[in-house]
Amino acid sequence: MEGLTVAETDLAVYVHPSKGNNIRQAVLRQLSSLLFTYDEVFDGVILAYEVDIGDKRAKILSGLIPYIGVQVKANLLLFSPRPGMLLDGKVVKLGKESIHVVVLGFASAAIILEDIRKEFKFKNKHGGVFVSSSHKRHTIKAGNMIRFLVKSFDEEIIHISGSLAPPNTGCIQWLSKHGAEDGSHSNRSPKKMEDVKREMHAEGTIDSTVADKSMNPTRPHKSKKRTRED
Repeated sequence: MEGLTVAETDLAVYVHPSKGNNIRQAVLRQLSSLLFTYDEVFDGVILAYEVDIGDKRAKILSGLIPYIGVQVKANLLLFSPRPGMLLDGKVVKLGKESIHVVVLGFASAAIILEDIRKEFKFKNKHGGVFVSSSHKRHTIKAGNMIRFLVKSFDEEIIHISGSLAPPNTGCIQWLSKHGAEDGSHSNRSPKKMEDVKREMHAEGTIDSTVADKSMNPTRPHKSKKRTRED
């Protein structure tokens, strides 16, 4: 699946003095507040992070309120779907007019009838199913994993408009058995994502605590930086 990247970043995090007794926890809460939301600075949805935090990097800043500035190096796993990319998702609902899909367990996607290639015909049985007129065993129903083409992506509501017009789209199980999937997109990115998430879970660097967001992003020349307050 396309649309997944790992970004190496340098972040500047501002921590309130009241949370200075645990700098690491304060920084992790700030980063956790970004998970599964679209970020304009990084131009993608942040799915996971891996950080290098050291208290010796913390520095009290001069000013009216003496915030503690912490320099953090982080690897961010980003989801950035673009038109023309191929994505994988699970069918959660379908009818004769549309197919509704969830990608990576959180992003919603919809494929309307005009974007479903003509060979697929809807049959109102077993809760509804699309059956290919060219290959009877190629079916799409609720619970199937499908591959589809991205038409557009709405960052505000994390919603994807998709298409099943290309011949290398459809039920992943059928595509893999009949050699119809595009190998350049099918295995590379998912493996990278799972490897990164597995490493980060093993290291205990994923913190799911939700915190309020307050940020002032800036962009450097080579890597993206973020200034955050806690």
